[in-house]
Amino acid sequence: MSDGVQWMVGATTSSGWMLDVHFARGIDSVELALRMGAPRGAGAGPMTDAEMVSLDLDAYPDPGPSSAVVRVGEHAGWAFAITYGACPSRLEEVSRDGVEAVSYHYNSEHPPTLVMYARDGRTVCGFGLCEERHRYGQDPDLLLPGLVAAGVLRSGGETYCDPETGDYADRKRRSLAVFEERFGLSLPRTVLSEDSLPVHAITGSSPPDFEEIRRWAEANGMPLPDDCLRLVPAGLRRDFERARGRDQRAHRLGRGIGQTGQGTAAGPFHTSGTRQDPAPSTGV
Repeated sequence: MSDGVQWMVGATTSSGWMLDVHFARGIDSVELALRMGAPRGAGAGPMTDAEMVSLDLDAYPDPGPSSAVVRVGEHAGWAFAITYGACPSRLEEVSRDGVEAVSYHYNSEHPPTLVMYARDGRTVCGFGLCEERHRYGQDPDLLLPGLVAAGVLRSGGETYCDPETGDYADRKRRSLAVFEERFGLSLPRTVLSEDSLPVHAITGSSPPDFEEIRRWAEANGMPLPDDCLRLVPAGLRRDFERARGRDQRAHRLGRGIGQTGQGTAAGPFHTSGTRQDPAPSTGV
């Protein structure tokens, strides 16, 4: 029995706050990774969803580049890529040259969940779950009959069948089922629980200071960044920047001491008033 995709509603990766999945029909998973920004050549992996935490990706770094990777696979006629980290949508790039593509983007901090369909380099249709009145793309009403049949929207697509419903999760599943049924989408639940999948870096690889940070980590007995992905973990970069800041401060202080003599204050010495010598001893 197919898992479909309705189970994805409310699900997150090991990040705990996001689930971003790209599907593509007409290319394999390696080509999907390339179209999402991965460099040519072998990636890393395979890794489970839980193991992705060890990469310590930073979507909003300061300093350093943002980084993102995908875990990729193939299922039910579609290649799929699960994104970790910050990555702009590449739906139209994925769909070029006659390929069909679907993106599902859930961010718990920035609703709604967006589901979009593209073909041959153009966005055809899509909508936000629980915001189906607002439809997008060059053919925005392509899935409207399905939304009406699912009891989400009334005929015409401007009003909801049950606007006062409190079960928003059910309505999201019914809307997502329209995509599932129209395009034959399916993703195994095990991709978030146990499957080990190849991993490719799609942004942030390789930062200009990768080798410098790697040498510093090795010299200080710290865990080394992955040589295949060539991404700097967020925690390692913070430790490196703190150490470099301390070294720079120590260097500046050392230069100041060297110029003035050890223990001697730098700059001119000023007194106020008239100099007075100590009074002579009276011998008392």
